[in-house]
Amino acid sequence: MNSGSTPNVPKHVAIIMDGNGRWAKERGLPRTVGHTKGVEAVRRAVEVAGDYGIRYLTLFAFSSENWSRPEAEVSDLLGLLRRFIRRDLAELHKSNVRIKVIGDRENLKGDILPLLIEAEDTTRGNSGLTLIIAFNYGARDELTRAARRLANMVEAGELASQDITEHHLASQLDTFGIPDPDLIIRTSGEERLSNFLLWQAAYAELVFLPGYWPDFGREMFDEALRIFAARDRRFGGLSESTTAVVG
Repeated sequence: MNSGSTPNVPKHVAIIMDGNGRWAKERGLPRTVGHTKGVEAVRRAVEVAGDYGIRYLTLFAFSSENWSRPEAEVSDLLGLLRRFIRRDLAELHKSNVRIKVIGDRENLKGDILPLLIEAEDTTRGNSGLTLIIAFNYGARDELTRAARRLANMVEAGELASQDITEHHLASQLDTFGIPDPDLIIRTSGEERLSNFLLWQAAYAELVFLPGYWPDFGREMFDEALRIFAARDRRFGGLSESTTAVVG
């Protein structure tokens, strides 16, 4: 599949970047090497998404559960995030990429939050690919925070509980203003969402690839897009072919 060769390109692709540790283990290397190679895969994914004209790319960079990993590994992951922003921000900005960060920002220590805010502020006016970084993110936590804000609005008399709709809840999510993902990709052969975009994934196509994230590049992205293009997305209704037969 060459760039632009298919009209059925998803507007929003989200990726669970899985398998860094296993990639390193199979090669007798430290897990840190797998994470470093994973950053290189991020760069390739952003490039390919831009080539295809994908408008939104969400990457599950660091979950709210990742804090329970060994302290040394967490420190390494945060260090990679710092280096990615410091080294790649100028190039992303030059490429007209807009960065948005989703996840819980409370209690983030040190320079992490200022770096994330700097990345957003620097690229805010860009009109190309929107790169959404899910950091300290968990879908259940996101929904809990949204419900809490709605409860506060009801308590303040700004909203009646019986008037709450799906739109009200969606408006309080971290992704408000961003279209739901059309395609969610997970690498490493695991077949689950792992607390990622649970609300937003309601009608997403799920593609699970056997390859590990450090090996992700144009070939694996192409494979996922081919699978997506072959899917019949009905959103709870009937496909055109079924309608034609029944009608």
